[in-house]
Amino acid sequence: MSSPTYPQEYQTYGLPVGTVRGFLSVLICSFFWIVLMFPSDVDIRVPLGHFFLLTLVFLAFASQPLSELHTRKFLPWLMRFIFVGGSVAVIAYVLYVDPHRLLQRLTPNPEEIGQWPVLLACLAGGFGAGLLVRFVLGRTSPLFMTLRAWIGIVAMLLLLFEPLFQFIIIPNMSDKPSVDTLKVWEGVLIAVTASYFGTRA
Repeated sequence: MSSPTYPQEYQTYGLPVGTVRGFLSVLICSFFWIVLMFPSDVDIRVPLGHFFLLTLVFLAFASQPLSELHTRKFLPWLMRFIFVGGSVAVIAYVLYVDPHRLLQRLTPNPEEIGQWPVLLACLAGGFGAGLLVRFVLGRTSPLFMTLRAWIGIVAMLLLLFEPLFQFIIIPNMSDKPSVDTLKVWEGVLIAVTASYFGTRA
C-alpha cells in the first residue's frame, strides 16, 4: 500500500526559506538607521508604528524553527547579517558621535502614544489574518502560495515607499497630514507586513 502524496510547498519567489522575511526585516531596520543617521540639528523621531514593525522582526526570528536556522543557503544568512550587523554599526556610531541623539530619536512623539491600541490591533489583525488564510487554504495550496507572494510584494513596496513618504513627501507638503491621517497609513503598513509574517509563522 503506497503512502499518500502531498502537494509540494514552493517557497516564496523560489528563494530559500527565510529570505523574504529577512529582506522585510532589513527594510524595517533600515528606517531606524535613516532616522538615527540624520544630523543632530534635525528634529525627527521614529514614528510609533515602526516599533510595532520591529516587534515582527524579533518575533519572527525568536520563533524561527531550528531547521531554518541550520540552513546553509547564502541569502537567508546574508539578510540576517545585514540587519543585525547594520543595526549594531549604526547604534555604535551614533553612541560615539552623539549619545543623546539615540534616546531622542527613539522616543516616539507624545502625540502618537494614544495610537497604540489601534496600531496593536492592526498588528494582531494582520498577523492573525495571515495565519487564518494559511489554515483555511493549506500551506501547499496554489491559491495560498499565490496570495502569500502578492502580500509579500505589497509589503515590500509599502516599506520601500515609507522612507520617501516620511522624509521627502511630507516635509515638502504645504499642508502636513494630521496625526489621525498618519495613523491610518501606519496601520495599513503594519497590517500588510504583519500578514506576510503571519503566513510564514
